[in-house]
Amino acid sequence: MPNYVVTEHALFEMKRRGLSEETLRQVLSSPDQRIDVRPGRVALQSRVAVGVPVRLQLLRVVVDIDREPAEVVTAYRTSKMLKYWRPES
Repeated sequence: MPNYVVTEHALFEMKRRGLSEETLRQVLSSPDQRIDVRPGRVALQSRVAVGVPVRLQLLRVVVDIDREPAEVVTAYRTSKMLKYWRPES
């Protein structure tokens, strides 16, 4: 996703959650999965290794794609892989 803006809400939440803009860019440019949330909104997600000891988490970036440029709504890490990860078809 080359053309996007990050909303103030997303910037606030990223800072609060300790997520960098570089991490956001990585998921936006090369997500492991793209999930349609509703018409005009997608969740881009990638698995990431976090912490010591290392544990696998899911980094999700929610984007409104029905506007130009697309708007990043929020981003967060979650351990709930089974809830959000979609098996390969």
